[in-house]
Formats: sequence, structure tokens, C-alpha cells
Amino acid sequence: MSKKDTISIQLVREALLQSCAPGAATDEVLSKVGIDPALLDDAQARVPAHAYARLWRLLARRLDDEFFGMDPRKLKSGSLAFLCQCAMAQPSLASGLTAGLGFLSLMLENLPAQWMRQQSLAEIVLLEDDQEPRRAFTYFTYWMIVHGVACWLAGRRIPILSVELRCSAPDFCDDYRVMFSQNLRFDRPRTRMIFAAECLDLPIRRNADELKRFLAQAPANILVKYRNPQSLASRIRHDLRQLPAERWPETEALAQQLCVSASTLRRRLAEEGQTYQGLKDSVRKDLAITWLAEPSISFVEIASRLGFADASSFYKAFRKWSGSNPGHYRSLILNDSD
Repeated sequence: MSKKDTISIQLVREALLQSCAPGAATDEVLSKVGIDPALLDDAQARVPAHAYARLWRLLARRLDDEFFGMDPRKLKSGSLAFLCQCAMAQPSLASGLTAGLGFLSLMLENLPAQWMRQQSLAEIVLLEDDQEPRRAFTYFTYWMIVHGVACWLAGRRIPILSVELRCSAPDFCDDYRVMFSQNLRFDRPRTRMIFAAECLDLPIRRNADELKRFLAQAPANILVKYRNPQSLASRIRHDLRQLPAERWPETEALAQQLCVSASTLRRRLAEEGQTYQGLKDSVRKDLAITWLAEPSISFVEIASRLGFADASSFYKAFRKWSGSNPGHYRSLILNDSD
């Protein structure tokens, strides 16, 4: 795992909130997994993802609960393994999700879920009661498990278009946005994750040996999707979001701004698994999804803001990014009463 695979100490504090008594017990647990307890007082501190994974496993063993004690029913040790076994026996991701979500709905009292296909889009929806929403960390831990297992079953990362949550936005969201999607919406009527429906048709071809390797590395192999927000790619993506698309620099100009050569810029981005064009497309997609959630912004205006020559070019690009046309996505995202 790269040294850049780190997560915020804020998520460590969230994990400990319901699963470990403060004070000496917390200090002992953190020391066992290689996290300095003093970091809890530094809101900007980051820890290796593998250390967080060790913390997860240690707390799961001690509590016999792989869900940090956040549900009245324990997600007992071995639940992740059984979830994977149930899902991998299915022919496609659609049926694998049905099996996996069914198992989690039986195990967890407060988070029943189901997936639905809406033409070219799909969503996983938590069928919660009308009680107070759970805290953001509870929802994101659930999504971390479901999305992580789904990606392993499919043998590829499944891009998330948007995540909506019933809870209010927590003070810290950076890692959640990096891991899941820039498009997080809070205080929504329901909690759901939206992605391209074509992913549901992906075949599942996993065997017992692959399952053993996956479980031996879990949950570090799920957490590895976290990335340091101070990475070059994250900095460039942040800077692009602050500028109108027509002012985005070309590669040579960007390199000059960063005081490096264009070849060095390309190399450093390649080391992070990125390209400048890919970053620009990613920011365009995120901005498009954000603006499609605002009914007052027309498709023509969105196309113009993103630097497209016309709405038709935007339509084609959005379908390439998401597998859906903008109109269908807007209809789904605004249909809160369905």
C-alpha cells in the first residue's frame, strides 16, 4: 500500500465513538494497531489506511461486531466472509447484490436495503423508518462494505455517480468525497447510492482461493480507495473546480504554474494513476452531476459552463461518463417522493 493511502484521524475518532471506552482503553487499542493516541488531538492528522484496517479488525474481534457497535444487532465476526460467499455464488452483480443486501438487511436492524434499476441508472436505497437519521459515519461504513464487496465481485471499480444521505453534513467530509463521490447531498428524504445500471450485468467469476486472499487483506483492500487529499491530482482537481472551464490551463501552462516541466507533470500524475485529461473529465462530470440536481439550471447553461460547444456535445459526454442521458439523471435525482 502506498504511503499516500492515508485517512483522517477524524475517522479513527468516529470508529472509536461507540466501540471503545475513552481514556486508557482507547490509548491501549490505538497503540496496539500502531496509531499514536496523541494524534486524536490533532484534527489535521492522517494515519495509514492499513493502521485503520488493523483497528477495524481488532475492534471487531473484541466486540464480536464488524460494524463498530452502530446497530442494535451485532454484525458478528465472520459476517463479511459470509456476505462474500453468498454473493459470489451468484452469476451477476445484480443477483450478487440481491443476496448481499438481503443478508445485511437480516443482520442489521436499522439499515434494510434494496437495489432498483431505473432504465440506465441503478440505485441502492436504505429503507429506513421515520426515526432520526443515523450519523454520517454509520452510513459511510455501510457504503464502504457494500461498495467494496461489489467492486471485488465485479473485478473492477464501480464508479459512484452520487450519494444522498438523510443526515446533516458532518464537520469533516473530505475523505468521504475522495472515497465515494464528490457529489454528496445531505438532509435528503432518503439515503441512496446511484451508479450506472450497466454495472449490474457484470458477471461474477470469483473462486474460493480469491475469496481467501480478499478476506486476508480486508478491510485494507477496501480502504485503499482512500487517497491523500494533498496529492498532486487532488490539488489539480480542486484548482480546476475553482475556475470556469474556459480558463482551465493547458498542460504546458499548468506545468509552468506548478514550476515543473510538462514531462515531470505527466510523470507525477502517472505515478498516481492519473492523467490531466482524465482529471478534467472527472471534474466536468462532478460539476455536471451537481448542477443537474438544480432544476433551475438548463442543459444549455450546464453545457456552456463546462466548456462544450453545444448541448448535444454535453449529452454525448455525459452518457459516456455515466451511462445515462442528463434528462434521465435529473429526473431520478429530483424524484424524491418515488
